[in-house]
Amino acid sequence: MDDNQQFQNQGQQQFQNQGQPQFQQQYQQQGQPTYYGQPQYNMPPYGAPQLKSDRGLLKFILFNLITCGIYSIAFFSSLGEDINLIASRRDGKKTMHYCLIAFLFSWLTCGIAPIVWFHKVSARIGDEARARGINTSFGASSFWLWYVLGSLIVVGPFVYIHNLCETMNQIDMDYNRRGF
Repeated sequence: MDDNQQFQNQGQQQFQNQGQPQFQQQYQQQGQPTYYGQPQYNMPPYGAPQLKSDRGLLKFILFNLITCGIYSIAFFSSLGEDINLIASRRDGKKTMHYCLIAFLFSWLTCGIAPIVWFHKVSARIGDEARARGINTSFGASSFWLWYVLGSLIVVGPFVYIHNLCETMNQIDMDYNRRGF
């Protein structure tokens, strides 16, 4: 390589590193990929969004009380979007947005549409968890046994929401780790 070409390569490298922190420049020079100044080890592929995995029963109850039930609509909407993002590639299905169920179809179907939605979402979450190798018994039967029949003993729906949160958190953590 002649001196002129070597000088151009050094100039291009300096231009690319301009404005980057020193530690990031060091990783790039060593051939290590970086992600916001941190070395990239076992990071999901570029463009894969990080899903929240901090759902919980206590948070669900408290925020529902504070917002007079509005949080549950946001919670289930987020849950539906997450399962669509995660599972659609594998099963080819799309879950209807929960706002449509809550504001439109529940009125039109006299409350039947939310029951069908919860049944389908529960089955889909259980199937996705098992496809990812997560050991869980969550599924459509959890909805019918805990949410519907368990409402006779008052604590059933709370057990269902807890199981739903735990299973979805495990799926989200697996998605964040593997990126698909």
